Amino acid sequence: MAEGARLRASAEKIPEEQAQESGSGSSGGGVALKKEIGLVSACGIIVGNIIGSGIFVSPKGVLENAGSVGMALIVWIVTGVITAVGALCYAELGVTIPKSGGDYSYVKDIFGGLAGFLRLWIAVLVIYPTNQAVIALTFSNYVLQPLFPTCFAPESGLRLLAAVCLLLLTWVNCASVRWATRVQDIFTAGKLLALGLIIIMGIVQICKGEYFWLEPKNAFENFQEPDIGLIALAFLQGSFAYGGWNFLNYVTEELVNPYKNLPRAIFISIPLVTFVYVFANIAYVTAMSPQELLASNAVAVTFGEKLLGVMAWIMPISVALSTFGGVNGSLFTSSRLFFAGAREGHLPSILAMIHIKRCTPIPALLFTCLSTLLMLVTSDMYTLINYVGFINYLFYGVTVAGQIVLRWKKPDIPRPIKVNLIFPVIYLLFWAFLLVFSLWSEPIVCGIGLAIMLTGVPVYFLGVHWQNKPQCFNNFVDAMTRGGQKLCVVVYPQMDNKEEDVSEETKEQRAPIYKPGSEAGDGSHD
Repeated sequence: MAEGARLRASAEKIPEEQAQESGSGSSGGGVALKKEIGLVSACGIIVGNIIGSGIFVSPKGVLENAGSVGMALIVWIVTGVITAVGALCYAELGVTIPKSGGDYSYVKDIFGGLAGFLRLWIAVLVIYPTNQAVIALTFSNYVLQPLFPTCFAPESGLRLLAAVCLLLLTWVNCASVRWATRVQDIFTAGKLLALGLIIIMGIVQICKGEYFWLEPKNAFENFQEPDIGLIALAFLQGSFAYGGWNFLNYVTEELVNPYKNLPRAIFISIPLVTFVYVFANIAYVTAMSPQELLASNAVAVTFGEKLLGVMAWIMPISVALSTFGGVNGSLFTSSRLFFAGAREGHLPSILAMIHIKRCTPIPALLFTCLSTLLMLVTSDMYTLINYVGFINYLFYGVTVAGQIVLRWKKPDIPRPIKVNLIFPVIYLLFWAFLLVFSLWSEPIVCGIGLAIMLTGVPVYFLGVHWQNKPQCFNNFVDAMTRGGQKLCVVVYPQMDNKEEDVSEETKEQRAPIYKPGSEAGDGSHD
């Protein structure tokens, strides 16, 4: 885009000597995102983002709609398999289009700028700010619970502690990619240890003969009338529980050897999460009846109270640690999505800059944190999540459909991983079933979600497509960009010269990316 090039050429630049002193530049003297995410950290990002508080607090959504213990376990297994299929499709896309930004980048390159912008718009406006705010509030609730044993913690205290959590983790992510991934690794290991304890206790219960609800005649005993609509809703709940499986694709450019580590991390993480989800639910029903499980507001805490005795405090602490790691993982990945959007000219260009020494996208992280803090003071964030959850799931299917379109449009581009087309077809059939059911069961909620997404159409044409904006507006944007650069000490990152766009339409729409020796690039290091 012409405006993107003008912003890059006219923004206040950091002296090249500073970038070179940082030791983070390339051979051309520029700075770039560091490849510091290894296989272990990649697995930590996937597992840490999928496993939040849900499996500890309320896995009852699947059981409630499935109608029996046996059907609930089948739902957990099937949704895990479908998630693995979707992740395989994303693995191919991730190494075919090796750019950070995940499904936003894939949708944009395959279907064009407007489709990509709408994916970005709904993520920026609602999805990530609300999800991060809810996870942070869950963290503060479990931290403050011991201080208020006989009543609920004050709302202001919950929101204040959630804000402190967000600010602390934003600082960690701004300071160092390595610090952020270490935090993710540690807290992911902690939540896996807690779930491992639950599973081991379940095995001990089974060895004691406490497996009444696991016997086939009892496991498939319905406690409500079987209904295909409720079964579909159980699958929908199960699919949401696996949300976050695609987050590693948001940080592809920071992966060490992404062509190997991206698929390896998926092959390790998704089966691990499926195993943990299934066996944690098996453990729960060894100590609680389905009725007790459905009545509990915090299943893992109730489970701990029944079996751990004086050590029951382990469970609420585990939930708090799990949600703390969940906030960190969400901040880390969502900031890269906003960074990628700004780099393509779909968000203010300041968000596409990184610190000259730390090589972290500080403006994007601060934007992510600020938008989440604003959600903390909004009383309707839970309602917003319900409205846009459908849209988020919609774009999963659009992205996988894009894999098939890309095979047809660009059959000869290099594909280090090439999955059989039966996998995207299987995923799309399952996705279509759940999508149609969602529209049928909650047409108003889905309609409002679509309306929120479509508010991005005029924003796209005014902010992105319209290039001949008034000079006073351009001057204002230039001044804000220069001020942001000075405040955060950031520059445009140097991109890999081998980066390949897969869409001719995208090439025409995107803001030129800084490359050493280019006009915009020369301006970036005056």
